[in-house]
Amino acid sequence: MTGAMDPGSAWPLEGLRVVELATGIEGPYAGKMLCDAGAEVVKLEPAGGDPLRRFTACGRAPAPDEDAALFRYLNASKRSAALDLEDRSDRRLALELAATSDIWIESFGPGGLEARGLSLESLREANPALTVVSISPWGLTGPWCERPATEFTLQAVCGSSIRRGLPGRPPVAAGGQLGRFATGAYAGAGALAAWLAARRTGSGQHLDVSLFEGIVTVLTTFFGLRGHWIQEPLAPAAEAPSIEPAKDGWVGVCTYTAQQWHDFCALIERPDLTEDERFLHSAHRFASRDLLQKAIHGWTRQRTVSEIVELASLLRVPSAPVLDAAGVLSCDHFEARGIFVDNPHGFRQPRVPYQLGLGTLRPVGPAPTLGQHTEAIRAEVEAGAPRIASPGAASAEEARDPALPFAGLRIVDLTAFWAGPVVTGFFADLGADVVKIESIRRPDGMRFVGATGNQPIWEWSEVFHGVNPGKRSVTLDLDTEEGKGLLMRLLESADVLAENASARVLDNFGLSFDTLHALNPGLILLRMPAWGLEGPWRDRPGFAANIEQAAGIASVTGYPDLPFVPQCCDPIGGIHAAFGLMAALEVRRRTGRGQQVECSLVEPALNVAAQQTLEWQVHGESLARDGNRGPTAAPQGLHRCLPGSDPAEPEWLALAVENDAQWRGLRRALGDPAWARAPELTDAAGRREAQDTLDEQIGLWCAGRRAAEAEAVLLAEGVPAAAAVNAHFLIPNPQIRSRGFFQTLDHPVTGPTPYPNLPIRFSGLGPGLHRSPPPTMGQHNEEVLGGELGLTREALDALREKKIIGEAPDF
Repeated sequence: MTGAMDPGSAWPLEGLRVVELATGIEGPYAGKMLCDAGAEVVKLEPAGGDPLRRFTACGRAPAPDEDAALFRYLNASKRSAALDLEDRSDRRLALELAATSDIWIESFGPGGLEARGLSLESLREANPALTVVSISPWGLTGPWCERPATEFTLQAVCGSSIRRGLPGRPPVAAGGQLGRFATGAYAGAGALAAWLAARRTGSGQHLDVSLFEGIVTVLTTFFGLRGHWIQEPLAPAAEAPSIEPAKDGWVGVCTYTAQQWHDFCALIERPDLTEDERFLHSAHRFASRDLLQKAIHGWTRQRTVSEIVELASLLRVPSAPVLDAAGVLSCDHFEARGIFVDNPHGFRQPRVPYQLGLGTLRPVGPAPTLGQHTEAIRAEVEAGAPRIASPGAASAEEARDPALPFAGLRIVDLTAFWAGPVVTGFFADLGADVVKIESIRRPDGMRFVGATGNQPIWEWSEVFHGVNPGKRSVTLDLDTEEGKGLLMRLLESADVLAENASARVLDNFGLSFDTLHALNPGLILLRMPAWGLEGPWRDRPGFAANIEQAAGIASVTGYPDLPFVPQCCDPIGGIHAAFGLMAALEVRRRTGRGQQVECSLVEPALNVAAQQTLEWQVHGESLARDGNRGPTAAPQGLHRCLPGSDPAEPEWLALAVENDAQWRGLRRALGDPAWARAPELTDAAGRREAQDTLDEQIGLWCAGRRAAEAEAVLLAEGVPAAAAVNAHFLIPNPQIRSRGFFQTLDHPVTGPTPYPNLPIRFSGLGPGLHRSPPPTMGQHNEEVLGGELGLTREALDALREKKIIGEAPDF
């Protein structure tokens, strides 16, 4: 007798159908996220296929009968149909497929769907519940939406590149196409959230996803917001200490807090450095880097990487080895956790970056050959009925704002710093009630990182402001029985408890999953330790910079003689964890049961850095940093231009040529000089060989012009170019203003403040997703503890007197 399948063992998104017309990285990565969670993804490709089938970062073409490893990684387990959208019958098939699908992902750019006879109106007519996700460089609207761009030029125009580098040397962009992967992750999470709303309402939304806004989100550390408070140029800087030379390689260290700086000075046997209070601020440490590096390198060069990391961990100083692809694949921690799994095409790849306690994730299947499933999909569409969702049952809270997918959801938020608050901020923007818990003895450390010096200092951190709009703040001292008891009362009716402390912290508070599950069987516990709950590194402290060092990201960013951290893995980790939490909520909807979800910060980083490990395995090539040169364009670089009003502040122009048409445009812009007409420069391979000459000649041309002038000349010829922006001056920006990416809210302390939104415009929600500014510390103690838990005024005053609650730090 065959028993019924346990609904908790099914894939979370089983039954969801996705149509993917996108090429490259962003759209296929969004499709990969949905596919990994169990969705069926049908990839519609033109006759020549997705160009990524032939792309390798190392330049070695795959065999004629094989596809590139990156394509096979991004498209594992999908199905492929080859369609000519210029053909009426194939276009009709695409529309019929839309009628039987839930999510449609495309990357044709402004007007691209309409040009192919697949207007949004025709898709809606075929299926009113269809979620359509459009991914483009600038977004589909705005004065720059048609402007040529690459990730490299977008990094420059948003202020990321000019921040990274050393005086006397050109600034450097982040390597590894991180902006594309990150934007794909946001597109995948946004698509799933919009589908959840469509299932309830029966009405789909159009999601307009901007790569530019995605790069702003993950690579600028909210400096655009900070520029509203500090209206002066942001000085180029690198952390000091950051990545330092050891006896046998490079080692990364983080000293973001005062305690970490003091402990680091003890580590290198220089406690005297703590006597200078200026060194509590990273900008002053960077300005004195020659002095500090002499002290730091005198100690680090005498020890191996493993010795330094072990000693640093004993003192709770966040530290990690700087690994390349080979180092990542042989790392003992990653091996112990089983992070790398077999791909059927003969290489190992990172597993899905979140782990579910209940429910299963799709195993890695083969990537499809071009058009492998065309006839099967034709037959299925002809036999299938339209999949138009009818509205599901909605709670009273959901019914008030049905387009918000998380209306009525309660999250108790113990997260701090950046990655964890990204998760809860995503849910807050889309309707959830997020109650942020801090202690006045141990407030969120991000309140003090980058604080401007204005008072009260804990209300002026740009990162805290950037990731916490829409939440409510309650303070509780969880070291006390009364404080923990109040937390447990909040958890009795909560849907989610989120935390991102190191692995041991929650258990130390007596808040194991078993304890929480006994209290509330439907509660989902999201845990986000840096290195994971198990493995030899589980108890090590770790910040995003350490994650980038260990995941291979830093190894492809920086000068050939010095790696840098891009400072991007907090939001990347957060948006992947948000996706994992949505998957767990789907399992709960089916089973009624809560579970523990683990999304260590390092596993999303390994997923977006997979290209390095794939190319090492398949081609034996270790991708290396090379300043501003990269695998997708040649020439590509940041060139010094004439200075502006301040002779000490150079201007920089970013330029990237990705194809022959753009090269011809560059020749026209430069006046078609004789050197540019050399026959060997007519193709990409020749231009790559001649990069030194090209950089020199382009640099001479830029040196006689202001950056804005050079940008205008190049853009007019269709060449991706951008005058690099200082991140403090990101706004005003005409594209950002047109799209309403920043939303001004009146904060109780900082006054009217511009807050960036998600890099996604939801057609049903309007441009501003934040419902309130970030909370001041303990702002909602009386509203939540008094109004919801019923504590009297006398009880609240007694808690304040005992310092169990409060509205300001106490240390």
